[in-house]
Amino acid sequence: MPRLRKHTLLANNIFAISTALLMACALQAGAFEMLIVGRFVMGIDGGVALSVLPMYLSEISPKEIRGSLGQVTAIFICIGVFAGQLLGLPELLGKESTWPYLFGVIVIPAVVQLVSLPFLPESPRYLLFEKNDQMGAEKAFQRFLGKEDVSRELEEVLAEGRVQRNIRLVSVWELLRSPFVRWQVLTVVVTMACYQLCGLNAIWFYTNSIFGKAGIPRENIPYITLSTGGVETLASIFSGLVIERLGRRPLLIGGFGLMTLFFGILTVTLTLQDQASWIPYLSIFCILAIIASFCSGPGGIPFILTGEFFQQSQRPAAFIVAGTVNWLSNFAVGLLFPFIQKSLGTYCFLVFAAICFSGALYLYFVLPETKNRTHAEISQAFARRNKACPPEEKIDAAVTDSKPSERPDVDPSSTRDKCVKNGIV
Repeated sequence: MPRLRKHTLLANNIFAISTALLMACALQAGAFEMLIVGRFVMGIDGGVALSVLPMYLSEISPKEIRGSLGQVTAIFICIGVFAGQLLGLPELLGKESTWPYLFGVIVIPAVVQLVSLPFLPESPRYLLFEKNDQMGAEKAFQRFLGKEDVSRELEEVLAEGRVQRNIRLVSVWELLRSPFVRWQVLTVVVTMACYQLCGLNAIWFYTNSIFGKAGIPRENIPYITLSTGGVETLASIFSGLVIERLGRRPLLIGGFGLMTLFFGILTVTLTLQDQASWIPYLSIFCILAIIASFCSGPGGIPFILTGEFFQQSQRPAAFIVAGTVNWLSNFAVGLLFPFIQKSLGTYCFLVFAAICFSGALYLYFVLPETKNRTHAEISQAFARRNKACPPEEKIDAAVTDSKPSERPDVDPSSTRDKCVKNGIV
C-alpha cells in the first residue's frame, strides 16, 4: 500500500472518473462491455478507498475523537446509498432514457475530492514517522483541529514515535507472523468477515417481494425502499454521535446481537407471511431493524478497529489484510447466496443469524475496549492473550514517567522481568 495517504486518495479518483465515463457512455456507444469494464474499475476504486480513507482518518485523529471521525466513512457510504435510491426514482434519473446519467453522477464526488483534498495536509503521523518532519506534523494538526495549541496531540504522537523511531514498515507476511499482534490480526479478520457475511446484502434480495406481500403497489415500492436508505443514514449518524460515549464494544457486539435476534424473527415471519395480513408488515419492520442494527455498529467499527490495533509501521499491512478479507467475503456472499437461498428458502437467514451470533460471541470474549486509549494501552490489553510482550509497551510506559523532551533509557532485563511477572511469557 502506498505510503502517501492523501496522494493515493487523489490518484484513486482517476478510477472513479473512468468508471463514470465508461458506464455513462455505454448506451450511446451500444457496447454493454463498457458496463462490465466500468464495474470492474469501480471495484478497484472502492477497494482502494476503503483501505486508505479509514487509515488516513485514523492517523489524523486525536484519540478522543478517533471513533467519531472514523465513523464518517460509514456515514457517507450510507448517504451515497440513499442518494442513489433517490436519484434512481422514475421522476429523476430512473427512466430508460436517463439511466446513463445516473452512472455519470459518480463523477461528482470524485471532482469534489480532487478540488478539496489538495488543500488538506498529509497525515501528521506520516509526516512525523516517515518524513521526520515534526514542524509539518504540528502544522497539520493545527489545520485539522483548528487551534494553535496542539502540544497534547503532538506529544501523543511523539510518544508513539519514540517507540518506532527505528522500525521500518512491515510486510503483510511479517505482520501475519508477528506474535505481538496475533490476536489483533485474528480479531480484524473476524470482524471484517462478519461485516460482509452477516447477511445485509442478502436482505436486499427479499426487500421488494416483502413490500409486495404487504400490499404495496409495485410502482410505489421504489419510494418505500427509500426508507431503508434513510434508516441506514440515521443509524450510522447515531453511531458516530455516541461511539465516544458508549465505546466500540457495546455498539459492535450489540449490533451483531440484535441482527441475530431480528434474523430469527424474520425467518419466522417469512415462513408464515401468508397466514395473516399483518405478518408482512412485521417482516418489513425486521428488515429495517436489521439494517439499523448493522449501521449502528458493525457497519463502520471494523475499519476503526483496524486503525487502532496497530502501530504506524504495521498499519498499511493491516489494512491490506482487512481489505482482502472484506472483499473476499463479499465475493463469497455474492457467489454462494443464490445457492443457499435456493436450498433453504426462507430459512437461509438462519445461516446469517448463526454468523452474527458467532461474531458477537467472539468479540465478547476477545475484544477489549479501545475508546480513548493509546496504541500502547491497546497492545497491553492484548499482550496476555498473545503470550508475548510487545517491545514498545515498556518504552512507552517509561515515556509517561519522564518529561516529554527526555529520551527514556529502558533496561531490557527489567522489561523481560515485568513480562514474566505479568505472566505473559
